[in-house]
Amino acid sequence: MRPTQRLGFVGLLAAAVLALAGTADQASAQRKFTFAYDQPKTTAYGIAADIFDAKLKELSGGKMSIDQFPGAQLGQEPVVLQKLRSGDIDFAITSTANASTLAPQAGVFSLHFIFRDKDHLTKTLADPGVSKAFRDMVKESVQGTQVLGLMTMGMRNIYSKKEIKSVDDLKGQKVRVQATKTEDTHFPAYGTQTVHMPFGEVYTSLQTGVVNAAENGINVYLANKHYEVAPILSMTEHEANNNCIWVSDKTWNSLTPQQQQWVQAAAAEVGKTEPALALKLEKDSADKLKSIGVKVVDNVDKTGFIKAAQPIQDQLATELGPHAVKILKLVREVK
Repeated sequence: MRPTQRLGFVGLLAAAVLALAGTADQASAQRKFTFAYDQPKTTAYGIAADIFDAKLKELSGGKMSIDQFPGAQLGQEPVVLQKLRSGDIDFAITSTANASTLAPQAGVFSLHFIFRDKDHLTKTLADPGVSKAFRDMVKESVQGTQVLGLMTMGMRNIYSKKEIKSVDDLKGQKVRVQATKTEDTHFPAYGTQTVHMPFGEVYTSLQTGVVNAAENGINVYLANKHYEVAPILSMTEHEANNNCIWVSDKTWNSLTPQQQQWVQAAAAEVGKTEPALALKLEKDSADKLKSIGVKVVDNVDKTGFIKAAQPIQDQLATELGPHAVKILKLVREVK
């Protein structure tokens, strides 16, 4: 080999080594992702984000982690969904009800009384078939972002200035509900008038009488101090307060296949371990509410609610679409 050839070869070799070093540096670089949600960190959203972060750190050897932005710092859920699609947020949690604004068939999880009890709810969210069916449904209908997994905040209950001991007590009441087809069909079947508004306006609307009642999870009711303006919590447990973890497509596509596996596994860990912790948080929150003088109506007669709700379940699932029908079937089959 002539000297000039040797020099050329050495140069090429050096360039190749530098390129490999650059790739190694890129692979070992620390990545922190934005993770947004609109509830306080003290709620089940914070529990889920902590589980996700811990699992992601464990699997990536500490190279990947999240920065949490709770309390609607990056916007309430409808805004967060838009920021996910534009790639301005990496990860987020929203309710499945708000997910239905992008993927209407996500409204299947807002159907009332499809979960037999809290144990059935926990097992359903950890079921890989249910989670996959939900992810596939979102992937088919939404551009710019996708769902990684499911979680819950427990059951939703009604709060007001009056006791709701049976469906008759709700007749004629103006109730703030999530803006979904399922809520707008179920609640009128109980004799109510539904009102839509952003979550951040609920406190003032209860205070001023724009609405007579609202409904949400116990810890959400506690953490947002809605008991100050609606001091009676009636345990209707009419609907699961289910949620989903999102990733923007921009973020997902920037990950290596190995990193995508880590992210997906972190979301699966949330589905497996978060529900039990969320349900404990709900119980602890109910105990705290009782200790500060909030009236909790435990023995609600649900028979009238269930009688009105059951015929609506299949009807609405069919109207929502084939994915919703499939998911409802899978939920019912979970033992």
